Amino acid sequence: MQITWLGHASFRIEIENEILLIDPWLRANPSFPDAQRNAAINGATYILITHGHGDHASEAVEISRETGARIVCIHELSDYWNETEGMNSIGFGKGGTVALGAVNVTMVNAVHSSSVDYTGIPFGAAGGEAGFMIAGEGHVIYVSGDTDIMADMDWMGDYHNPDIGILSCGGHYTMDMQRAAYAAKRYFNFETIIPCHYKTFPILAQSAQPLIEALADVDVREPTVMEPLEF
Repeated sequence: MQITWLGHASFRIEIENEILLIDPWLRANPSFPDAQRNAAINGATYILITHGHGDHASEAVEISRETGARIVCIHELSDYWNETEGMNSIGFGKGGTVALGAVNVTMVNAVHSSSVDYTGIPFGAAGGEAGFMIAGEGHVIYVSGDTDIMADMDWMGDYHNPDIGILSCGGHYTMDMQRAAYAAKRYFNFETIIPCHYKTFPILAQSAQPLIEALADVDVREPTVMEPLEF
């Protein structure tokens, strides 16, 4: 299994013969090199979207058309794209699980906001923000999406028992490094944590060092854009 950071909160996950793109935001992403775009999306089979904000969802339709990968997201956002863009996206809800080949993806709660805010004419609420539990190849990956600490993490950690956490922890819009460390200690038993939603803009954290120092018994891997992490 490979997990590749595409900058900000965007990832490419190669698992169980599927290639999942998580919140792929590339063209306007200052952390992502334009010359690597084809390599980042090549072979994608599904596009998982956590919420409707432009730095997560604005390129989903374009990439879906380019690659043939189906979009997977919350019901209302799926309906919006299906109706306005002619997509054949997969919509489901929190607590639901969809089988993407041999990969099981469960939508879980997040605490943030969600709207289609990148069209110039906001669509309004986009069904709510979410995270994902992605199970395959003997691993469970928790993609937090944009969120703060929440009490739901207690049962999520106990029920799904993810061994890998992809945590949005750059602060200002999401948890910061200290809050992410607190959540990881209290609610989860991660073997590996990959921080994200940081370094992109000056207002966000530029280093994961506070997370690394707070979690000495966890393998906190600061990712490098387009350098795969092997599991």
